[in-house]
This record gives sequence, C-alpha cells and structure tokens, in this order.
Amino acid sequence: MASLCGRIAVSSVRRNVTYSSVRLASKTTMGDPLEHATGLEKRELLAKVAGAENPFDLKVIKRGAGTKAQPNEIPSAFEARIVGCICEEDATSVNWMWLHKGQPRRCDCGYWFSLVQKAPL
Repeated sequence: MASLCGRIAVSSVRRNVTYSSVRLASKTTMGDPLEHATGLEKRELLAKVAGAENPFDLKVIKRGAGTKAQPNEIPSAFEARIVGCICEEDATSVNWMWLHKGQPRRCDCGYWFSLVQKAPL
C-alpha cells in the first residue's frame, strides 16, 4: 500500500510540465498595418504617411487672442462643428458649443471662436 502512494505522488509531480506552441526559431513577422487597414483607418494611415500628423483635427487647439476682431479659428470640412472650451486651467468641466460657418461665437469665458473651411480628407 505504501508503494502505491509513492507512485501517485511521483506521477502527479511529472504532470506539471507545460507546453507552448511558440516557435523560437520562427522568422515570421507581422505585415505592414497599411496593407491590412480599410476605410477611415486606411485614410488616416495614408495621411500620416503623407505628413499630416492630425488628419481629422481631433487634437487640442491652444487658444489665441480670442477677440471679436481676431477669433480663434477652428478648422472644419462641414457647415457646423461642436467645440469644447476649457474656460479655466483647473476647470473640471468643458463648455460645449456649436459653431456655424460665418457666425463667430463667444464662449462664457469671453473668448471668441469662428469656423474656418478646411478641405475634407
């Protein structure tokens, strides 16, 4: 009976070996993402290859003077665009407003914004 217990203990220890399907000598690499992309993703990657770092104008635009005579220009390929203004540096909320072509708009903080026509991507 004692020898049977010894075999069970040894056989259970041997089974703790793991196997992996990864080949260490494999030279297979992933293809270029540009070859696999479609739709908007492909247009974005092509624009980045051409040198446009912000093709859809989604990055933050720093406010300038923001006066009525010299408003902050917001690029858009459409007749209207929604814009968020962080009025104070430590603000925890964003003041959202619609900008329409040809109609400059003043934010509650006093800065002016206007829509500027941009060619679509």
